[in-house]
Amino acid sequence: IDKIADTDVTVLIRGASGTGKELVANALHYRSPRRAKPLVKMNCAALSQELVESELFGHERGAFTGAIARREGKFEAADGGTLFLDEVGDMPLDTQAKLLRAIQEKEFERVGGNTAIRVDVRLIAATNQDLEGAVRAGRFREDLYYRLRVVELAIPPLAERREDIPLLIDHFLKDAAKRFGREVKPLTGEALRACQTHPWKGNVRELRSAVEQALLLAPGPEITATDLFTNAPADASPPSPAAAPASFREAKERVVETFERDYLLDALRRHGGNITKAAEDIGMHRQNLQQKMRELGISAEDASKKPA
Repeated sequence: IDKIADTDVTVLIRGASGTGKELVANALHYRSPRRAKPLVKMNCAALSQELVESELFGHERGAFTGAIARREGKFEAADGGTLFLDEVGDMPLDTQAKLLRAIQEKEFERVGGNTAIRVDVRLIAATNQDLEGAVRAGRFREDLYYRLRVVELAIPPLAERREDIPLLIDHFLKDAAKRFGREVKPLTGEALRACQTHPWKGNVRELRSAVEQALLLAPGPEITATDLFTNAPADASPPSPAAAPASFREAKERVVETFERDYLLDALRRHGGNITKAAEDIGMHRQNLQQKMRELGISAEDASKKPA
C-alpha cells in the first residue's frame, strides 16, 4: 500500500466478501496527497441499472421521470480526491463504456446533458468476482478491465493472514469506542487466543462485528471469549486456545517475529544463502542481517534451502 499510496495510479482491489477491501481503499486515500480532499464511495451492486449512471455521473433536470432538479454525481463529488467503486464487476455494460471514457479522457456528461465536465479524480475499484471469466463471458469490457487493473492488490481471507488479527482488533476497538462514546476495553488473553484460532468465515467483516458487539455488551472491564462469540453461529464456538501469547503485546511480538523470520528466509533463499546479496536486495547492512539471523535462530542451512 505504501508503495502506491502517494501516486495517482488506478488500483483494483480483489478479495472475497468481507476481507477488508474498503479498509484498503481508505488506507490508499488517507496516505495519499489527496487525503485532504473527498473520498467518495459507490457500491455498484446496490443500485438498479437505471440508477447507476445517474449516481456515477449525475443528471440534468428532466433527464428522466423524477429528475426534478440537476444533481451532481460521484465523479463530481470526488473532484480533487478519490472515487472508490466497490463491486465494480456488477456494473452494467453500457455504464462500463461511459466509465472507460471518463477514465481515459477525464471528462463525462451528466445523464440528459451534453456539456463535458472535466474532473481530477483518482480511481480505486474493488470486486469479489472473477473478472477474467466475466471478460470471456462478455459481461465485462476487456479494455476497462485493463484500465482498472494498472495495479492489482489481492486481499487474502483473514484465516490466511492471522498476523493481522491483533492489529485489526486494536483498530476496531478504538474506532468503535470513538463512534459509540465508550471506553476501550482490552481483550483477555483467552479472548485473543480464541480470535487467533477462530475460522472467521466472514473475514474482516465478521471480526469487526464481533469486536463492536463485545465492546457494547461486555459486562466487565475486559472483553472475554464469551463476550466475543455470544451470538456466533452454533458451529463457530470459540476454538480451543492453542499455545499462544497471553497478552496483546506478546501476540504482536509473535506476529512481528514470524513475519521477520519468513521475510528474511525468503530473501536469503532467493540468493542461495548469500548474506551479502540478500542484504543488498532488502536494503539492510550485512552485519544487521547477520544479527537478525542470530536473534531469529536462522541457520546457514535454513538460509541455503531452495524456496518451495
